[in-house]
Amino acid sequence: MLTIENLTVNFGDKELLHNINMRIKSGARHLLCGHNGSGKSSLVRTIAGDPDYTITSGKIIFNDTDITNEGPTRRALLGIFLGAQHVPEIAGLSVLSFLKHSCIAHKHFQTGHELSMGEFLENLERYRTQLNIPREWLNRSMNLGFSGGERKRLMLLQLLMTQPLFAILDEPDSGADTSTQQTIADTIKSMSNTTFLFISHQTAFTNLISPTDTTTLSDGKIMLQ
Repeated sequence: MLTIENLTVNFGDKELLHNINMRIKSGARHLLCGHNGSGKSSLVRTIAGDPDYTITSGKIIFNDTDITNEGPTRRALLGIFLGAQHVPEIAGLSVLSFLKHSCIAHKHFQTGHELSMGEFLENLERYRTQLNIPREWLNRSMNLGFSGGERKRLMLLQLLMTQPLFAILDEPDSGADTSTQQTIADTIKSMSNTTFLFISHQTAFTNLISPTDTTTLSDGKIMLQ
């Protein structure tokens, strides 16, 4: 699903990642771990196409396509999802509008067809109910005034609505109570058609997910297992 070859990445003038080589197989639940500052978030943001991170050498191959020079929008449309640790509050953009436009863009890119509102609303109601998300949340501004755990549930709703090929979750357990952590783990395990790369420092949470593979970073380099 994802191959990283000899990847070196800078943030400004500082080199954060050095000669990273990594393969993530289709269907994996791949744990990325390491101490704070080891380069985990830098790596996943680079995979997602964050323009603040500059690739100085190497390449990223996603689903047999070289995406090294692709922007974040195209990477998202190709099927890469980033559940960031810190998400922006977007005043004036409702959760409903955000999800609708995201799903419309993905459907059109992947199939060339328009998304019917009937299909969208049917999926929204199913996944909203599954995640125990109140209807009134849908009319609120995206992430504005939501608690950490509530934001995690909104992230899961977006994940389920878009059904990406590859989902990156940067510390999804951070700020989430035990019940929400269980919901996150259950959602991950239920999405058999999605490959996951996730970061976590909590053994209890990673045990809920049962990672299929683990990669450890230290000072911007991969530690040999």
